[in-house]
Amino acid sequence: MRIGVSGAAGKLGRAVVADLVRRGGGHEIVGISRSPEKVPTPAEGRLGDYDRPETLAGAYADLDRLLIIPTAELGPGRRAGQTLAAIDAAVAAGVGHIVFTSATGTRAAEEPDLFASYFTAEQRLMQASRHWTILRMNYYAESFIEEAQRSLAGGVLTGLGENKVAFVAREDVAGAAVGILTGEGHEGAIYNATGPASLTGAERAATVAEASGQLIRFVVLPEPALREGLEQVGFPALAIGAVLSIQEKFVLGGFDIVTGDVERLSGRKPQSLQELLAEALAGG
Repeated sequence: MRIGVSGAAGKLGRAVVADLVRRGGGHEIVGISRSPEKVPTPAEGRLGDYDRPETLAGAYADLDRLLIIPTAELGPGRRAGQTLAAIDAAVAAGVGHIVFTSATGTRAAEEPDLFASYFTAEQRLMQASRHWTILRMNYYAESFIEEAQRSLAGGVLTGLGENKVAFVAREDVAGAAVGILTGEGHEGAIYNATGPASLTGAERAATVAEASGQLIRFVVLPEPALREGLEQVGFPALAIGAVLSIQEKFVLGGFDIVTGDVERLSGRKPQSLQELLAEALAGG
């Protein structure tokens, strides 16, 4: 079977390729990227640029299964345009089964572009393709760990309100994706890749304190104060908008979901935030 990974040079894409290689099975692996020279071996690298739809027809040719990973593009309307182009190209190329990575909490609602693009793409995929699967993923544990490392000096983790989040490791999302790509019976399914537990802000702070050996607490801030803090540490405007949108999603409960889908699809239990923090912050 020939399996394609679109976005193969990114962090998730590279993890998916590595997991496919590790599992074996004799599959031909095709990595698609706007920088095909960065596709990890032994995958075949193909040029495919979401911003240049004309490159996608050849990139997706002769694929039995394809994973489409959206970019981290934050410009208004950019991500939606990119993912729609990728889905349309995959359908036109006759890909047998299309898998799309989305976000938990995706719904038909007035939301910031960061999240609205996922709903738009999901709807297009379900309408255009006969054989599809959607893998919605929770907020990355790695992104929270980066936030925690920045926050240790001040001893404060901040948020727009009380919330709970089931952070998921990127490696576990990759494992779930590979389970879909190499398995059977996933057509028409929507899965949610989450961590094993949903933690409050206070619980997250306690976990960071335990892993780092430093005192840290969770504090709720109004949006202007949180925005000002991000500006002071040098976040660009688009990134600040994304952070605030994510924090709003936290408060609305968009990432407060725990499922067994990672273990069901990958065959292994998802890593806990405690485990990941202990590894990242050991000796910090």
